[in-house]
Amino acid sequence: MRPLLPILLVLLAVPTVGAAQRFTGGVQETSRPVPGLDRIGVDERLDQQMPLDVPFRDHTGRAVTLRDYFDGERPVMLTFAYHSCPSLCSLVLDATERAAVAQEWTPGVEYQMVTISIDPRDTPEKAAEKRAASLAEVNRDGSEWAFLVGDQESIARVTTAAGYRYFYDERQQQYAHTAAAMFLTPEGKLARYLYGLRFETGDVRLALLEASEGRSISAGERILLYCYSYDEASQGYVLMAWNVMKIGGALCAFALFAFIFVLWRRERRRGGLFDEGLEGFADASRAPTDSSKLRTEESALPRPAKQVEA
Repeated sequence: MRPLLPILLVLLAVPTVGAAQRFTGGVQETSRPVPGLDRIGVDERLDQQMPLDVPFRDHTGRAVTLRDYFDGERPVMLTFAYHSCPSLCSLVLDATERAAVAQEWTPGVEYQMVTISIDPRDTPEKAAEKRAASLAEVNRDGSEWAFLVGDQESIARVTTAAGYRYFYDERQQQYAHTAAAMFLTPEGKLARYLYGLRFETGDVRLALLEASEGRSISAGERILLYCYSYDEASQGYVLMAWNVMKIGGALCAFALFAFIFVLWRRERRRGGLFDEGLEGFADASRAPTDSSKLRTEESALPRPAKQVEA
């Protein structure tokens, strides 16, 4: 029964701006208090800069900082977990894996994926095991996924900057935390949060586009980002009807203009042929006829001299 506590905390608490809010998924809330519910959640820090100089170690044991994963070109999908977690962390990683598989973009190519352990006891060896298993699930050429471990100070600096609240439950001997993914700009600013044990494919794509700040995205992706906006109530992206109407109106206006232009060119071409015909007819009317030309030529001939009568 112990592993059920973190799942229960997540199902009952989905964080929003400022504090965790309750989420029952259609089930009526129970009046029994959940211990520590107010201690987990996410206080969104949108547009805030993450500290990129925080030291960690990667799956090989190499000393790294967060700055190593922000190149100024690609957005970053950041998640928190811990590798000895018996339940929720595996579900969070499963959700992240499914989101990566469903995307057109490849992690490590068009965007970066970073998972930081919230347990300072986790080792690079544990991180290597989780990384290998997760990359096997993604199963895409060129994919990359950073799994980082660090001391309590480094973990606290990053989680505090992201607004990610969790605690260690001594009675359960495990961490209580929520399920969330953060999307950061290529410079390390927090752009969007997504929550739950299943990240919708479209939401992840739009969050990555939003975090990319227009870098290296196609015109179609720009239009897609323009048509959708993040809705805090549903904690996902919703279609913006007004923007869609404006795009539709612009397309209709362009189509009408193109149709009128084609008709104008066609009529102009026909008018040009007609004018050429009129000019040809006028030239023909001014040209001398064969008889008049013959008389003119005959008049130009020398006349024979008159014979003198004897």
